[in-house]
Amino acid sequence: MDRLNWSQAGKKVAKRAYDAALDKEYVALLQKLKDMSQKAKNPGDIWTIHDFLSQQRKTMDQKYDYRYSQLIFVFGRLIREKWIDENDLEGLNEEKLNAIRYIASL
Repeated sequence: MDRLNWSQAGKKVAKRAYDAALDKEYVALLQKLKDMSQKAKNPGDIWTIHDFLSQQRKTMDQKYDYRYSQLIFVFGRLIREKWIDENDLEGLNEEKLNAIRYIASL
């Protein structure tokens, strides 16, 4: 995927889609955290929440990699996980879209 060049327009589309997905996932994570904290009944629940957040941080750090050489994989995964859809990537060239579709289908 290193051979795919990113135009300025493509970079803008990518940044907008990436940021939108990240924001959506953070909102969902915040809601989950609120739910967990409201259901917490004993001191041990604090560590359950801590462990959950630690795992989510690792997952998010692995998933959201804004290197251009990785964006095809990132967008494929984000489509598969339904954080974005193809419409969010409108404006990317067909070669990139085909590669993203392929990754999403795996």
